[in-house]
Amino acid sequence: MTARERILSRLREARPPFADVEPIAERRNMIPRQELTSRELLDQFMDAAEALGCFVYELDRGGAIEQIMDLLDGDKSVLSWDEAHLPLNDLHGALASLGVSVARHNSGDVRVGLTGVNAALAATGSLVLESGAGRYRGASLLPDLHIALLRADQILPDLEGWTAMQAERDQAAFRHASNTVIVSGPSKTADIGHQLVKGAHGPRELHILILPPA
Repeated sequence: MTARERILSRLREARPPFADVEPIAERRNMIPRQELTSRELLDQFMDAAEALGCFVYELDRGGAIEQIMDLLDGDKSVLSWDEAHLPLNDLHGALASLGVSVARHNSGDVRVGLTGVNAALAATGSLVLESGAGRYRGASLLPDLHIALLRADQILPDLEGWTAMQAERDQAAFRHASNTVIVSGPSKTADIGHQLVKGAHGPRELHILILPPA
């Protein structure tokens, strides 16, 4: 028997951990849930996201394009998810008509990244982003400024609500996405000397554009 086989054999024979722990009878939400209307849920998300340091806007299509151009501030290129995954039809065409091109998804010198989102969590002001074909993770990680386009009907109450939805959808965020992240505000860290540094691991600014429901 090889060393590998001996180690695996001992692992298989070992007593399972926590075998004497009773199963959870009642699960409680991380944040107590309230019964909220769609408007109240949106307001809760906006308040929570702004508390994290995000910039949040409620806009229609025209207002969203205008806001994107303001944030580009003269830049002529943007990193972006494919149009099929953005909640604004022909957004790339509209940007092109204004002189803005979509850079290669792995370009490291583009200041602004543009993405959709897969869900938003009202209780914590967080965004859920699933990477995969046409949903490039670099668009939300490489640039200094991340613009996230969110439909109002994508807002869920909390993380537990999102995990329950995943259970109903055969865990699609894990089975069919190359990477799933929960983004809570712009990138920041205080690991070194307890000094807050923004943009250490990603964007320094996160702008969330909330669009009408589909």
